[in-house]
Amino acid sequence: MIAELAASQGLAIGDPAFWMPMVFLVILLLLLAAGLVFDGFDIGVGLLLQLAPAESRPQMLSMLSAWRDANEFWPLLGVGLFCAAFPFAWGQVLGNLYAPLACMTLGMMLRSVAFEFRLRASARHKPRWMLGFWLGSLLAALGQGAALGRIVTSYQTDPGYLGFSLFVGVCAVAAYALLGACWLVMRVEGDLQRYAIGWARHTVRWTAVGMVAIAVTLGLVNSGVFAKWSDVQHLGISATIWAVMLMCFVGMEIVLARLASKSDQLRSWLPFALCVGLYLLMLGGLAYSFFPYLVLDDMTLWDSAGSVASMRMTLAGVIVGVPVVLVFNVLAYRTVFGKARG
Repeated sequence: MIAELAASQGLAIGDPAFWMPMVFLVILLLLLAAGLVFDGFDIGVGLLLQLAPAESRPQMLSMLSAWRDANEFWPLLGVGLFCAAFPFAWGQVLGNLYAPLACMTLGMMLRSVAFEFRLRASARHKPRWMLGFWLGSLLAALGQGAALGRIVTSYQTDPGYLGFSLFVGVCAVAAYALLGACWLVMRVEGDLQRYAIGWARHTVRWTAVGMVAIAVTLGLVNSGVFAKWSDVQHLGISATIWAVMLMCFVGMEIVLARLASKSDQLRSWLPFALCVGLYLLMLGGLAYSFFPYLVLDDMTLWDSAGSVASMRMTLAGVIVGVPVVLVFNVLAYRTVFGKARG
């Protein structure tokens, strides 16, 4: 299969012009996965801020302090690597995502400013910066969801497709809120955990609706994607993935119900693990649907990649820099999954 793919591009398997773009795609997917999980629970907690009682909001924000800088690193590195490795695609992709990415960037900036200013503000002004952090989280989640909706619909601009992008943006808000709520369920106890369980049980349904809508729309918009998932040879894999995702949703509902009744506190980590598993499956499914294209039916990895010399230089930077970044983040995230102290 790999040999056939290389031959279709007029390249050999051992040719750097063939395998380097695939290496960068794998690294990019890993960065997206890290951003989805680590920056995701950060955004999720921010989205839940205004739903929490006033006395719980400072605790929720203080719990994020240890990882704020590390969380913001992932999306920035992902965009930078995408632009460096695929210079012929970023203009077309990012140009079609101008509005969603502007919304996301504005949200990220507002979140950072509000978080830092809250630490230095007087008690009278702290609620204003908490509101700013919530608004920044909302803009970031909406922007990312709308961008996904635009990508799934191949950047079509008819009103129906734009409405779908906004709908995916709303579902992305629910999905990030679910991730943040599950993280809180794992990290805290008492009243705040009880609130988080309720938030998770409400948002899990919207998350499921969003995932189904993305899958169905992607298949309807692009016949190639539909054929790939419905092909007899791959039907077993498709059915297995959907069955696993369904079990994740059902398992999350069951565990959250037990946690709400305080009958299974030892498994408070399980909703977060199931939520992460769901999102990684979704990311993997999208990658499989698009491969080998970066822009469906228009631009492959090899069409959009830079020269071999520029890719070698970028890869050298990745090989030197990524281990340092990983060590820093392992140290930063070593307590991210344990119970909060105090």
